[in-house]
Amino acid sequence: MRIGLLTDGGYPYATGESRLWCDRLVRGLAQHEFDLFALSRTAEQEARGWVQLPLQVSRVRTAPLWTADEDTLGLHAPRGLLSRLLTGGGARSYGRRERRRFTTHFTALATAVCAADAAGGERDDAGPDESGPDVSWPGGSGHGAYGDEGRAAAGFEDARFTGGLYGLAELACEHGGLPAALRSETALRILEAACGAPGTGRTVQAATVPDLLAFAAELDRVLRPLSLDWYDEESLGAVDLCHATSGGAAALPGLLAKRFFGVPLLVTEHSVQLRSHYLAAAGTPVSAPVRALLANFHGRLAGEVYRQAALITPGNTHARRWQERCGAEPAKVRTVYPGMESGRFAALGENEGDGGPDTLVWVGRIEPAKDLVALLHAFAEVRRAEPDARLRIIGAAAQGPEGATYLAHCRALAAQLFPDEAGGVHAVDAHIVDAHIADAHIADSRAVCDNPVSFEDIGGAGIPDLAQAYAAGGIVVLSSVAEGFPISLVEAMFCGRATVSTDVGAVVEVIGGTGLVVPPRNPRALADACLALLRDPKRRARLGAAARARALELFTVEQNLAAFRGIYLELIAQAPVRRDTAAVNADGGPRPFATPPEAHVLGLWPEPDEGPAPGPAEHAPSRAGHRICAGARGAGDRDA
Repeated sequence: MRIGLLTDGGYPYATGESRLWCDRLVRGLAQHEFDLFALSRTAEQEARGWVQLPLQVSRVRTAPLWTADEDTLGLHAPRGLLSRLLTGGGARSYGRRERRRFTTHFTALATAVCAADAAGGERDDAGPDESGPDVSWPGGSGHGAYGDEGRAAAGFEDARFTGGLYGLAELACEHGGLPAALRSETALRILEAACGAPGTGRTVQAATVPDLLAFAAELDRVLRPLSLDWYDEESLGAVDLCHATSGGAAALPGLLAKRFFGVPLLVTEHSVQLRSHYLAAAGTPVSAPVRALLANFHGRLAGEVYRQAALITPGNTHARRWQERCGAEPAKVRTVYPGMESGRFAALGENEGDGGPDTLVWVGRIEPAKDLVALLHAFAEVRRAEPDARLRIIGAAAQGPEGATYLAHCRALAAQLFPDEAGGVHAVDAHIVDAHIADAHIADSRAVCDNPVSFEDIGGAGIPDLAQAYAAGGIVVLSSVAEGFPISLVEAMFCGRATVSTDVGAVVEVIGGTGLVVPPRNPRALADACLALLRDPKRRARLGAAARARALELFTVEQNLAAFRGIYLELIAQAPVRRDTAAVNADGGPRPFATPPEAHVLGLWPEPDEGPAPGPAEHAPSRAGHRICAGARGAGDRDA
């Protein structure tokens, strides 16, 4: 079958989220043909290019979300010869009729976004508390806590939001110009009126003109996919199934493909977009009204994506809880763990050694959410009880000034906590370590340096690869205060290492009783758990063996591919049949042998005689089909 893979800031670009997972999916399901529809987030990401694509990727269409320049966006050109001649084929200002349509649809969308119940009640903070194992905030459009009147009101606002969203999409498809309209004075006045309307929350009512401008700019970025020229019979209308690799902007093309052409939509979220928005908003300087408006918008959008999806596949139960509280029907949600490559850890996992018996290892990207400050304080407690203990922090700082600043702060804290230990070696790098200790699972970690804490990078002489990072110690520690699917824990489990982790995100689900779990932001509890394993090597060995067995059963690439292979067949079997006229007899039934068997085999085969293009699905609006989005291909699109 032909799959339309929808990505945002990831595959096929060389950097970005879910890049490796998408590449494994496409390469592993070689019997299918893939069309990629990719949104890029930064100019730097585009400059770094694409990964090498397999043969089953037949076409790639791209568009940037990082620029407001309509000449590079790949937007729809206006329909009609006269319009193209007058505007040069680019976006144009709306006439009176188009302005009236924009005002109607944007007013509906803005009113629904400003309504106080968009997120289950107004919140002034950045989102739910991530410090515990559960998520107490319902989020999005989930209405489980409402009474009958509340559910009816919420349903009305949801309908108003979707009416405005699809109305804007159809306007953009037919006339273009939506980005300019969203940045216009008309849009600002509509937002101002909606924020001040009766029934809105106090935080939203306090929005100032700069707040509205900031929200309008973000709204323009997120709704940019509505203006792309991907919605015709040669693009998304030609695929059998749309697979969105995340919610939010990536799922918008899938929503329109379902509405215009009846293409079923599959949504996979390893990290729920609404949750990611809250975690990102907590560290930004935006005002409370802007945070509230963005939260309401993302909540409404998430609810519509979940309603229209044929199936939703979260990467873990933690993400599933978010989805269900955002309005996803439990019957449509199926957990599929992300597959990870286990082969590179096989040699270490099958080795009976446990690395440095008195060494703790932390592996990951150094950033505030990982809470290395708590880990260092916990290790100070461990060090007082076990003077021979060592801590090796292996990884690079997150990109940007925040990551570098946090790394410098952690180094300074280590020097402060251990002032009498081998001065100046807290910043030790792996390249100064003798090559003979590269086999770290049998080397004593004390050979690295005399200081009990070291900061090291993967790729040096002492830590040449990721497997050796986990081999550097007998216990792997995770101290995060916020986590989605803990990849480093799964890697440690493949290596047969005992783990001590904080109870955040999907940690408990992943560990499943094969490691110790403590509350986050609790150095004392973290230290006690580490000491318990340091003093009991037999328990470490039992937990490590159980962890490896669990990881091989649940988290391999093979089980992930098997799950999606079945899901693709299941969804396409339930989708309405869209037959070419050439394959239908005079009575409307299938013509025997109209399609040769070899046509179902991936490859280059002679095309059958061309007939009229198939029409949209029965539930698509009458204006769908060839008249929808008939603009020329934009400069931002590429064919592979």
